[in-house]
Amino acid sequence: MLEHNETVEAGNSASEALVDEELDRPESGPKAIQSLLRRRLPLAQPETQIALLEEADLEHLSHQGHFRTALAASQWESFKPAPIEIFQINIGKLCNMTCRHCHVDAGPDRVRENMDKETVDACLRALDQTDAKTVDLTGGAPELNPHFRYLVDECVKRGKHVIDRCNLTVLLLPKYKDLPTWFAERGVEVACSLPHYRKRNTDAQRGGGTYQKSMEALRRLNEAGYGQGDPKRVLTLVSNPAGAYLSGNQAALEAEWKAALKRNFDLSFDRLITINNMPISRYLEWLQDSGNIETYMEVLVNAFNPCTIAGLMCRNTISVSWDGRIFDCDFNQMLELESLYPDQSRPTIQNFDVSRLAQRDIVVGRHCFGCTAGAGSSCGGSLDE
Repeated sequence: MLEHNETVEAGNSASEALVDEELDRPESGPKAIQSLLRRRLPLAQPETQIALLEEADLEHLSHQGHFRTALAASQWESFKPAPIEIFQINIGKLCNMTCRHCHVDAGPDRVRENMDKETVDACLRALDQTDAKTVDLTGGAPELNPHFRYLVDECVKRGKHVIDRCNLTVLLLPKYKDLPTWFAERGVEVACSLPHYRKRNTDAQRGGGTYQKSMEALRRLNEAGYGQGDPKRVLTLVSNPAGAYLSGNQAALEAEWKAALKRNFDLSFDRLITINNMPISRYLEWLQDSGNIETYMEVLVNAFNPCTIAGLMCRNTISVSWDGRIFDCDFNQMLELESLYPDQSRPTIQNFDVSRLAQRDIVVGRHCFGCTAGAGSSCGGSLDE
């Protein structure tokens, strides 16, 4: 007979297999590629990604391609956080899609990396220690976490502004079709990733059929009152470039997108935010396969903008992983670059101490040039426009 823990493990494995099988079906969402983890590639390991970035020959560039040197030259020798304004929770890596640019390496196979109820409650206790006004829920597809609705409701009860980072296509799955109305009733801001308002650019990055599904999901959000200028039903679109270049002017692109979506589909949204692609995970794989790692890193380093530093998300945000570890930002989280208390111990959501966390030094690396290039880039969009 199986012992109790073996029975639980066998049950969990069976449950994970069922979820994996269900999300792997074509109708659950487009799949442009399989995750690095599923393909068992060395690049699935964060240390391999960091080593690849460090191997890039950038010594001939300003600051020799070292981010701390760039900070020091900009009079930021001590890189400390500001008060926490945004409490970001990456609730899991499970997703119904697998996109080519995904910095999380999310997908249907990432079943185990899904936050449990105990950790969700620890997040809420930690949130109560802060003055954060915004809770930013991301993934994967955060909606797939079984405790997602509970977490949203608890944050709304606390008077927090909740942002759901949505891939759009998840809203078409039968179990989640009510979410546009459910979000609207709670005043949740829906921040939807959409590479471009054109079909070709979107499907190339996210898989065939993504564009059509995304337009249908936007229509349902509009019908629920989103994208109409209501501050309690904010619809944000999030765009990232398709190649090895920086995002364009955010304000100009927003006007262009609004005109195109209105003209072609009679769809509307409230704002567009542009994010530079970070040279990590599956986007790093694309850079490697296309021979663009050094070229893209040169673009980022040469476009370093010191005016973006004060507004970087690592200064006013903490990022909590699905297992309760704490990071300075979502990108550091994917590279396993954990935050450190001043005594060099690692903070977790279970030992959360907001006063000690405020005294830490922010952890940085070469990938950080992605957030300081051009007009800058953060989860909230451009920083210097």
